[in-house]
Amino acid sequence: MTGDVVLIAAFSGRSLAQSARRAGFRPFVVDAFGDLDTRDAAEGLRVIDGAMETGFRTKPLIAALNELSQSAPAAPIGLVLGSGLEDKPRLVDALASRFRLLGCDARTLATCKDPKKFFALLDDLAIQHPETQSTPPGDASGWISKRIGGSGGRHIRDCAGTPHAKPRRYFQKRLTGTRYSVGALCAGDGAASSTFAVSRQWISPSPAHPYRFGGCVSAPAIDDSLSSGMIRYARELSEKLQLRGLVSFDFIAAQGVPYLLEVNPRPGASLDVLDDRFGSLFARHIAAYTGKPVSSQQGHPSPAKAIAILHADRGETTLGDTPWPAWSTDRGTPGTFVPLGAPLATAFAEAPTADAAEALARERLAELEDLIYGHAKS
Repeated sequence: MTGDVVLIAAFSGRSLAQSARRAGFRPFVVDAFGDLDTRDAAEGLRVIDGAMETGFRTKPLIAALNELSQSAPAAPIGLVLGSGLEDKPRLVDALASRFRLLGCDARTLATCKDPKKFFALLDDLAIQHPETQSTPPGDASGWISKRIGGSGGRHIRDCAGTPHAKPRRYFQKRLTGTRYSVGALCAGDGAASSTFAVSRQWISPSPAHPYRFGGCVSAPAIDDSLSSGMIRYARELSEKLQLRGLVSFDFIAAQGVPYLLEVNPRPGASLDVLDDRFGSLFARHIAAYTGKPVSSQQGHPSPAKAIAILHADRGETTLGDTPWPAWSTDRGTPGTFVPLGAPLATAFAEAPTADAAEALARERLAELEDLIYGHAKS
């Protein structure tokens, strides 16, 4: 097998590993799940149990990456980071001192995830955002609380009563509207050569996690002025922050006005719906840091693609020998214990329009849920 070896670390490394494999790389992955799809895509894998609950810790993560590096048939060209390290700039800095970091550095991460610095920057650039503050609001109605560096929406809470200031949390005025994400490939040599694509997102609320990420779909029908406004904001920030590689910008559109919620200076969840069969986004991400030539292969335009996340809302379960459908992914190995409300699997769908793709992905969740619980271990 040929192709450069690349290290990947993320809570779930599946999407990055699959894109890397499509692009011709040899992915060696550290993640928190070790599901069947990641095992199939990765040439090497280390699973850090409990990382989803405790977060990645420096020593175990570095030890796992060192083991993978030593087991690889060639020296890795570098390390790509996914979700799970947004709140750990010191850990990212430690990783960068040991591995070639193919992604935004700890300083950029800290700027994007420090509410005081980030929202002050948005004000300087006249970029609209929800009212945000580090101290509790006097009247908590209509406010939410977020954990600094949180991902996936599970950390977001509605404020009730008289909220208290807590370490690593900040407060934001709640907006009602449609959620979008702008996936960007920042070339690192100026905003003019960067590319941007819009996806629509939605939440999958539960009593414990009312703002939990539920899925996304590519190619949404969207007003040109709204799309151009979000992309303009993303372009301005890409240039100001000197972003490189794959990053994402999360918005909520209220009454036709885009409000920026956050920037994730790493490959985002929309990679699943924006990437092509050649893994072009991953290849271009690597090229932004290494200058490695990118193949000019171009497939036919893809229909709209959607992913929908199934959570264990029916109850905790232990996975059995589930007859997984071809359109499912993030499929856990038999014997995996899944706590109440945790991610169970993901449904994919393609259709001529974004609305049709989203509807099909959502419909498949019910079938997937019945399959999983019907074959669960007692």
